[in-house]
Amino acid sequence: MDVHEIPIDVVRQKVVDEMTAARLADTFKALSDSTRVRIISALAERELCVHDLASVLDMSHSAVSHQLGTLREMRLVKYHKEGRRVFYTLDDDHIYDLFRQGIEHIRHE
Repeated sequence: MDVHEIPIDVVRQKVVDEMTAARLADTFKALSDSTRVRIISALAERELCVHDLASVLDMSHSAVSHQLGTLREMRLVKYHKEGRRVFYTLDDDHIYDLFRQGIEHIRHE
């Protein structure tokens, strides 16, 4: 098979490095769980506290908290406290865009 050196070199320069690839793969792993996707879906609508998320998703507080921990570690959600309540939002617009594009992809025929 012939290798075309010039196109190969151009592509090689654009391919993400191993560390970036690993971080992106970890992000997609975090999104590979349907509960975490549903949490992101809810937070794409508005900021919510853990209790509200548990109610929206019909899940226990502890189960939602566990999944939020994973999403926090992956920097997909962030939180702030108001008194004793902890409110969560998507970390930034990139997360919303990633979610929205994923939804558009699966709905596309």
